Amino acid sequence: MDRENPHVFIRDYAISLDAQDPLFHIRKEFCIPSKSQLKAGSFPEAESQSRDPSLPEDLSVYLCGNSLGAQPRVVSERLQQHLTTWSTQGVFGHFKPLSDSPLPTWLDADTKASESIAPIVGAQPSEVAIMETLTANLHLLMCSFYKPDINGRHKIILESKAFPSDHFVVESQLLHHGLDPSTSMVSISSPSPSNPILTTDHILAVLDQHAKDTALLVLPGIQFYTGQFLDIPTITAHAHSHGIFVIWDLAHAVGNVPLQLHDWNVDAAVWCSYKYLNSGPGTIGGLFVHSRNAEEPSTPPNRLSGWWGSSKNTRFAMDNKFSPIQGASGFQLSNPSILDITALNASLEMFVKAGGMAPIRTKSLKITKYLEDLLVHSGSYQSRLFTIITPLDPNQRGAQLSLRLKEGLLDAVMHELVEQGVIVDERQPDVVRVAPAPLYNSFEDVWRFVDAFDQALNIAVVAKEGRLKAGESEEMKITS
Repeated sequence: MDRENPHVFIRDYAISLDAQDPLFHIRKEFCIPSKSQLKAGSFPEAESQSRDPSLPEDLSVYLCGNSLGAQPRVVSERLQQHLTTWSTQGVFGHFKPLSDSPLPTWLDADTKASESIAPIVGAQPSEVAIMETLTANLHLLMCSFYKPDINGRHKIILESKAFPSDHFVVESQLLHHGLDPSTSMVSISSPSPSNPILTTDHILAVLDQHAKDTALLVLPGIQFYTGQFLDIPTITAHAHSHGIFVIWDLAHAVGNVPLQLHDWNVDAAVWCSYKYLNSGPGTIGGLFVHSRNAEEPSTPPNRLSGWWGSSKNTRFAMDNKFSPIQGASGFQLSNPSILDITALNASLEMFVKAGGMAPIRTKSLKITKYLEDLLVHSGSYQSRLFTIITPLDPNQRGAQLSLRLKEGLLDAVMHELVEQGVIVDERQPDVVRVAPAPLYNSFEDVWRFVDAFDQALNIAVVAKEGRLKAGESEEMKITS
């Protein structure tokens, strides 16, 4: 984008970018809340509110896919088809395929999901299992692959700003093994208090320092707070050179950035499906186990087992003889929620319509750079009311920019954004996370956000200085 051309900063230019966007047609496949729906105080009111197509300004700006993705319209259709199958087929739904149904049998629903996820994470289908939740899967993988020896390798390395659940898992696993987290848990912190980015060189240096007694490395593919995309292949290879097993948390990476887990020789990984995969709040998670780590004897000693990890051919024989499925599916425990998997399989249809991760990444790079350019051009950036803490190198980030505000502005800014129907994520005390999801966000969304954000910052500054009286924010918006 030519920053010297003032035309690129006006709304019409954003609209022209949408007209050229090969993925723009997919936006209509998603439910984007309207402003009136967001203001509803009761379920009947929310249900009755529908966006008037003649009032495009009533559509909210939803840039919160890094927290919860928007709902694909096909999800409700597929869920209703599942409920119809259940109501008309009962227990036969497990095994009986229905012609002209888009749904697999319940016995095969997780297999279909694994086959659909595999190209998104760059894996063989047999290396992927759709099961449990991210945190549960992280525990299960650590039960299988973390075998500490207090006289040898016992340390687990993670980042100091890890998502709390990852930290809790690591700490509780250490305690479960009778180890002291103060001596067996190593946290990687940024060398600079003012810059939260973890450089690859710094991570590798920490691995070198603790190589002899480290058993496991747990890192995020994309850091949730900063939006930094870590160098997964380089870090994995370096850890392997020291004999360290690596598990990646891909919560913010799956469906967001291109992944090649098999080719990168990643040991194992976990993810959720409700962010960039758009399958709904709290829906089923997934895990990856590289084929070289999943080839075990018929009675594997290194994993917890359950009947859904046993061969489909003998699963219902009830003979209490565990015959593990080869690959990641052998790590499954219980039969998965078909409601969850139906929603996930439906949401994955959008990735097929988009043509896979390559065109999604192409748009992601373009729309995130557009967001960056508009922000840097804004008056509030020039006034140093915020900084961008996400790496400016496009190859080191996904579809997210994290903005650190001047002290004391966050609450007022978020209030004003919500009032204007702009939905983004906040992280106390001073960070706003903005995620332009390529499947359903438009360049016009980005323009509207930056315009509203600039206004909100100006209002917050005036309010902080005590110069804004109650009820005056609307007037200021008009005149700012």
